[in-house]
Amino acid sequence: MDNLIIETRQLTKVYGEQTAVNKVNLHVQKGRIYGLLGRNGAGKTTIMKMILGLTSVTAGEVDVFGQNIKGNEKRIYPRIGAIIETPGFYPNLTGAENLEIFAKLRGTSNPNAIKNALEVVGLPYKDKKIFSKYSLGMKQRLGIANAILHDPELLILDEPINGLDPIGIAEVRKFIRDLCVEQGKTVLISSHILSEIALLADDIGIIHNGILLEESSLKELQKKNSKYILLQVSDTAKATLILERKFHIKEYSVQDTHTLHLYDTALDIGEINKALMLENISVTGSQFCNDTLEDYFKKVTGGKGIA
Repeated sequence: MDNLIIETRQLTKVYGEQTAVNKVNLHVQKGRIYGLLGRNGAGKTTIMKMILGLTSVTAGEVDVFGQNIKGNEKRIYPRIGAIIETPGFYPNLTGAENLEIFAKLRGTSNPNAIKNALEVVGLPYKDKKIFSKYSLGMKQRLGIANAILHDPELLILDEPINGLDPIGIAEVRKFIRDLCVEQGKTVLISSHILSEIALLADDIGIIHNGILLEESSLKELQKKNSKYILLQVSDTAKATLILERKFHIKEYSVQDTHTLHLYDTALDIGEINKALMLENISVTGSQFCNDTLEDYFKKVTGGKGIA
């Protein structure tokens, strides 16, 4: 794909005898929010650290903005904003004072950069409250403000909603969505909270024990896991021809050589079964299903759900 902002190829990280990340092929598209979803310890943070050069790559390649990060760090990293684990700020300084230090370290030239970043995340510019007095939600917002201070093209956010209350989660979700939709940022975000990633991400990668089990758009995942008719037949290729010709069915997916999902649940299963059998296609099973995304994640991760 020409519009890939991040692409990893066989990305691997080994600590001693433990493989934390195992041959991961990640594809993050421009202008979209990619949710890296997995349980705690699945390898999400390690992947982000390797992309950012915060930990070494054992094997594999990382391309960002179409360039390999090795040897191109000075061109790539100024275009990225990130929060990895807990944002580190000086506890005795205000939010604006903390950002002033980071702006100088980065060489941020825009005189309004600090004010603009604080406005985006809903924090006051001239507030006298020091960082140690901030609530967890305010600390997370300041972390995002610091990540966007230099107007980066790409944001990498590690568990930015972790520990927030429902109001704080909704606020951070809105900030991130607005950054993508209104400012055209590309976002890679990690979380172990399925419900939040489902509300926020355009694309999802499911990681478990260091292995990327699946990568898909949220729309496709939801299509797989909505209400549907499960049809088990002797020949799916022949069955789909009959379904299209006789019933004008277009919304379906072929799961394997004997299984179909039909997404129009208003269809008459009896009529479909009858038509297929008249064409010498055996129907061994047909039923209405209503799988959830949680059901799907449990299935692909071997029965272990995600919070």
